[in-house]
Amino acid sequence: MDYITDISKLDQSKRYTYADYLTWRVKERIELIMGKIFRMSPAPSSEHQQIVSALHSNIYQYLKNKSCRVFPAPFDVVLPSSSGKQDNVVQPDISVICDLSKITEKGCTGAPDLVVEVVSKTSVKKDLHEKYALYE
Repeated sequence: MDYITDISKLDQSKRYTYADYLTWRVKERIELIMGKIFRMSPAPSSEHQQIVSALHSNIYQYLKNKSCRVFPAPFDVVLPSSSGKQDNVVQPDISVICDLSKITEKGCTGAPDLVVEVVSKTSVKKDLHEKYALYE
């Protein structure tokens, strides 16, 4: 199988699926929302990471002896669109999954029970509009 290793080789106007996503070996972090490619920032700010770390730590401690699991990004969450296609692959800052059958080797298939997005100036539009609509 030929893997795509350079994001510039992808047609930004095309709609992709999770099956396509699995064939890519690009260095950049990307998400698919309604089949469209969204580039993620290469590295979040230290303030963002401190907030995510504190939240993850507290949630992890709370769930320590419970059946739910908590995962920090990068962790793929695959969500179907209204048409049923698996054309949404997002990486929330924190995902809590209680239905352990949703957890795969690559991430989670289906909606997590809790999603946390730490919004920054560079991600506010995508997080509060495109991703929020998916999570809702």
